[in-house]
Amino acid sequence: MQERPPKLSAPIDLERVRAIFSRPDKLTEAEFLRREIAHRMLERLQLVRLAPQRVLDAGCGAGADLAVLQKQYAAAQIVGVDLSEPILRGVDGQQATGLNRFISRLLPAKSGIDVVCGDFADLPLAPNSVDLVWSNLALHWHPQPDRVFAEWRRVLRVNGLLMFSCFGPDSLQEVRTAFADIDLAPHTLPFVDMHDFGDQLVEAGFSTPVMDMEKITVTYEDAGKLLADVRSLGGNPLTTARKGLLGRAAHARLLAAFEKGRRADGKLALTFEVIYGHAFRPQARMTKDGEAIVRFAPKAPK
Repeated sequence: MQERPPKLSAPIDLERVRAIFSRPDKLTEAEFLRREIAHRMLERLQLVRLAPQRVLDAGCGAGADLAVLQKQYAAAQIVGVDLSEPILRGVDGQQATGLNRFISRLLPAKSGIDVVCGDFADLPLAPNSVDLVWSNLALHWHPQPDRVFAEWRRVLRVNGLLMFSCFGPDSLQEVRTAFADIDLAPHTLPFVDMHDFGDQLVEAGFSTPVMDMEKITVTYEDAGKLLADVRSLGGNPLTTARKGLLGRAAHARLLAAFEKGRRADGKLALTFEVIYGHAFRPQARMTKDGEAIVRFAPKAPK
């Protein structure tokens, strides 16, 4: 049987993503946005009746959402997975565990927080082992979201819930416009449209996915602070990214380009299109004879 070719959202270098997020001190400037989106996700989550035994935070970063989820579900085990081992070392003073130790800790149901380093499209978790998958502003860092959705469905129990947020195509439009005055190199990710994510969720076997979107505008006094926050959000992990720093003249043209977009109130704006999605893993479909219909979708080669 011929395998389907992988669907690339963008030529993202996962090793570059790992390196970017290996410096927690470089990521704190934009933490205010991650916290705001987590708060809005939690408001949505509270509308769903759920009593999970195990929760997965996919792309947990420095672990701020782990504490939020533990407070929300005090009796549950909260498992954080992130690609960057250095950023996990500061999670409640815990260090990412080795795979064998991690799996042994998962065998008994227990409350508390555990973290493990790994790709959330290739999770070190058993099938049907998680009741809730939560992922805040992490999905857009992976080049193959269809693989990610398939993996999240694999680890979810029947009737388990997936809830995620990520950036959409209109995010950072001011950055793209300003850099267009400098060169033709891509300086932001080509973020995926929410309707494409909805289609991928259905293809992965989720039922009745619900997608919605809102735009958040953050304002700045100067372009330097704006660019610092963009870098703090993760910067540019594309394999096609420009190599090296801008020269002095190019940097001056970039700042001038931002100035052309200054608003009537004197502020510089930075737009974020935030996509929210949630879907459930449904009961297996059955034939009239009571046999399960198994959907076979082989993994794309890594």
